[in-house]
This record gives sequence, C-alpha cells and structure tokens, in this order.
Amino acid sequence: QLQLVESGGGLVQPGGSLTLSCAVSGFSLDLYAIGWFRQAPGTPREGVSCISSSVDNRTYYTDSAKGRFTISRDNAKNTVYLRMNSLKSEDTAVYYCAAPRMTGYVCYGQHHAYEFYYWGQGTQVTVSS
Repeated sequence: QLQLVESGGGLVQPGGSLTLSCAVSGFSLDLYAIGWFRQAPGTPREGVSCISSSVDNRTYYTDSAKGRFTISRDNAKNTVYLRMNSLKSEDTAVYYCAAPRMTGYVCYGQHHAYEFYYWGQGTQVTVSS
C-alpha cells in the first residue's frame, strides 16, 4: 500500500528556514513524481513544487516558490525534501506531499491536486513573529 508521511513543519519567524520531508513506502520512489502542495484556511490546495521521477529529475516551482524553495529526492532513503528559505507570513499553510496514480508523470509545468492520487496527512507550517 502506498503511503506518504510528511514531517518537519513548525513555527518559524519571517525570514527563517524549514526543511520538510516526505517519507514514502509501498512503491519505488525513483519511478514516481512527487508534488508538494499547500493549503491555507479557506483557500484551495495549490501546487508549490514538483519533482519528476529519477528518469530526468525535472523540477518545477510555482512563482511564489522560485528562488526560495528547493525540492530534492533521496531514493536510498525513500524521501523527498522541500527546503524553504526566506519564509514569509503568506507561506503559512498545511503542506502536503502527493504522488500520482501512475508512473510517467512529468513535472514540466504547474501541477494540480486533481492529478495526484496518493496523499500524506500534511504538516503545519506557521510563519509568524
């Protein structure tokens, strides 16, 4: 059974950094793209960053994440990371990682929640002084 578990969220001051982890089990991480999403209260779930399978490791960042966030994978540890720097109050949200139903998904543009099938439970990120 495919499972994803996020960790690493917390309270951080504006300008600070956090690294989120997405530990996966039940499937070969190297064959799957993984997307990071976030959802603030009263807003739809939005894609933040995506990394393709190890075939090309292509990455995508939404405009708000470019230059501040870095996505990476460690297949040996079955984990995908999202390093977040220069955090702002508007980054406050629950962050989720997700995998599509099938292999072959390529992160070449904005990714959407409806394209992903397996989800973690989320981890809260709060940016506040």
